[in-house]
Amino acid sequence: MNFTVSPENEGIRKMVREFAEKKLAPTIVERDEKELFDRSIFDEMGKLGLMGLPYPEKYGGGGMDFVAYAIAIEEISRVDASTSIGMSVHTSLCSWPIYKYGTEEQKQKYLVPLAQGIKLGAFGLTEPNAGTDVGNASTFAVKEGDSYLITGTKVFNTNGGEAEVEVVFTKTNKEAGLKGMSAFIVEKGSPGLSFGKKETKMGIRAAVQREVIMVNAKTPASNILGKEGDGFRIAMTTLDGGRIGIAAQAVGIAQGALDHAIKYAKQRVQFGKPIATQQGISFMLANMATKVEAARLMTYRAAFNKSNDLPYSKEAAMAKLFASDVAMSVTTDAVQVFGGYGYSREYPVERLMRDAKITQIYEGTSEAMRMVIAGSILR
Repeated sequence: MNFTVSPENEGIRKMVREFAEKKLAPTIVERDEKELFDRSIFDEMGKLGLMGLPYPEKYGGGGMDFVAYAIAIEEISRVDASTSIGMSVHTSLCSWPIYKYGTEEQKQKYLVPLAQGIKLGAFGLTEPNAGTDVGNASTFAVKEGDSYLITGTKVFNTNGGEAEVEVVFTKTNKEAGLKGMSAFIVEKGSPGLSFGKKETKMGIRAAVQREVIMVNAKTPASNILGKEGDGFRIAMTTLDGGRIGIAAQAVGIAQGALDHAIKYAKQRVQFGKPIATQQGISFMLANMATKVEAARLMTYRAAFNKSNDLPYSKEAAMAKLFASDVAMSVTTDAVQVFGGYGYSREYPVERLMRDAKITQIYEGTSEAMRMVIAGSILR
């Protein structure tokens, strides 16, 4: 077994860390407080080749593996989890199903500009009455000539209203249950497509989540992914990979909090010496570091499996479950290390704690992850 990261992927880490610290760090406080989504950040990441890292160069991608992608998400999340979720949804949830299930024509038309970062992607699955219970979705598509007319509302739509390309899941056969679900590529500006309220959130406040409203939204029949009835399978396999991105985000958030806690503990003097020398604090930091490293290894393993065509559904669910709990635990402890200052918005650990919570919820709650894992080990 080889636990080393390749020189190429370490190069990605160095490049992304420098980008995050120079470009994202100076503005994240303002963007978080004002809930500002900055599209220019994603344009710049596209120019750096970050928006299509794991896809072949012939489709505009970086030709790297999913470990490189996980590292990039982790490094961005150390500084700015709002930006990392926009990148994760774009790369994992929008681009990947087009790469995996799309026709060559669809890949050339949509994947290439997505991977190049020229266009931004989104993923429309969740509805007001259909979160974990995907089968309760009510969005419906009717075929009319050489088009489909889609009617329904998607919520908590990351990059919603900003993305030019969205993978949307609808029922095409109401009587067939999950087998009646289909997936479509929907373009911004399509007739009948509009955007509703922007969510106001506890964390990831510089990311944008909006309602996507479709009233007979017209999309070409050629934009269906796979065939009618393939939607549920496409959604579930897409989310399997998406969980690697969320696990990496959780690792990055936790690492950022740990870095701040270590630095502060070395500088903060109480009872005549740095609090890092107090056993209560030093042991807390040791536990935090151990959890982060374990979460990182689980995440990289899931990414390795995906890159090498090995089973990764269970591994991705385990990584997301564990890493998200680590993110919540480590950020909470980081606030504790800072004491009263940790509760102040003057320091970054309170933002990291707010950002951490969502990793236990989106792209499958921790409870849903346990269902996936249990189903796998008991099968």
